[in-house]
Amino acid sequence: MRTRSFLEYTISRRHNRRRSRQQQEAVTLIPDPIPMADDRPMAEQLQAPTGGFESAIVVPPINAQNFELKSSLINLVQNRIFRGGNDEEPHAHIRHFESITNNQRYPDVPNTTIKLLLFPFSLDGVAKTWLDKEPPNSILTWDDLVSKFINFFFPPSKC
Repeated sequence: MRTRSFLEYTISRRHNRRRSRQQQEAVTLIPDPIPMADDRPMAEQLQAPTGGFESAIVVPPINAQNFELKSSLINLVQNRIFRGGNDEEPHAHIRHFESITNNQRYPDVPNTTIKLLLFPFSLDGVAKTWLDKEPPNSILTWDDLVSKFINFFFPPSKC
C-alpha cells in the first residue's frame, strides 16, 4: 500500500547517436517513506520523560508492617553532612554515620537496609553529585556503598 503519491518523470535518452530521434522512457521514482509520527496523544508527547532516573542505591524490600523513618533520625544524620571537600575525611563520616545507625532497631528491618535508606540524607554538594552520577541500580549492599564512597573520596593514591 502506498501512502504517498509517486512521481513519474520522463527522461530522454539517446540510445544511438547516429539516430536523431530520441526515445522517451518513463521512470517511476518512489520517495523514501517518511516515518509516521508517534501515535500517542499530543499532550502525552509533550510531557517530559520520566524513565531512566532510578537511584544508584537498591534498597531491598522491607517486610515490616508500618515501617517509616522518623524525621528525628533523619535530622540526626543531617547534623553532620559530608560535602566532599578536601578537608573532610570520608572514613570519619562513615564511622559517625554507623555510630548513629547502629543504635537504631526496627523489627523485621535489617540494619543495612536502614543504612542504605539514610545514607543519601548525609550527603550534600560534591558528595550528593557523586551519588547522583553513579549508574542506576549499581549499589546493592552497604559494603558496596562504603567501598565506592571511600574509593571516590579517598582514592588509593592519597595513602
